[in-house]
Amino acid sequence: MPREELFITTKIWISNAGYEKAKVSIEESLKKLKTDYVDLLLIHQPFGDYYGTYRAMEEAYKAGKARAIGVSNFYPDRYIDIAHFAEVVPAVNQVETHVFQQQKVAREYLAKYHTQIMSWGPFAEGKNDFFNTPALKEIGAKYGKSVAQVALRFLLQNGVVVIPKSTHKERMQENFNVFDFVLTDEEMKQIETLDTGKSLFFSHYSPETVEWFMSIV
Repeated sequence: MPREELFITTKIWISNAGYEKAKVSIEESLKKLKTDYVDLLLIHQPFGDYYGTYRAMEEAYKAGKARAIGVSNFYPDRYIDIAHFAEVVPAVNQVETHVFQQQKVAREYLAKYHTQIMSWGPFAEGKNDFFNTPALKEIGAKYGKSVAQVALRFLLQNGVVVIPKSTHKERMQENFNVFDFVLTDEEMKQIETLDTGKSLFFSHYSPETVEWFMSIV
């Protein structure tokens, strides 16, 4: 398969934070991936010396080793900070985004600074009995679509890039089949009511969460 037909993303983990470590990490990733460049390079977590990490990423971007650079799991406060001081504004912020955590505030500020929001876990990894959500099942029945397809369509119509995970070929095909229907304004508003505004996994504002990340550095 030609390289240009692949879109390869990799991340710099917290243990490789800092300018020098990040430079080594980037080269190691390129070597392991057997490629001269990646399409998207992200900081995995907003902890450690991520400013130094980002400087190394900017250098990789300018050298053509990364076609785009960005961040992951950066809440609006830390995102605005790094976007303000960075020479290359993050192209992407990959964050937990699904019908129960719609990231309304984050989407507002990402749009303001021209950064694309990307959803990891668009199905919330099945939490909150995701695949049996009544509103999504009801709307899906109208279009002959599954709960997963309705959830993806909702995010797409909100300008969210989605990266659903599946190990089953038929579900992968189903996840692609979301461009032949459009949710109405009323249906979008109905799904918006599912938003809790909270993470279903952990909060990066939590002292316990931060201490855990510090413990693995």
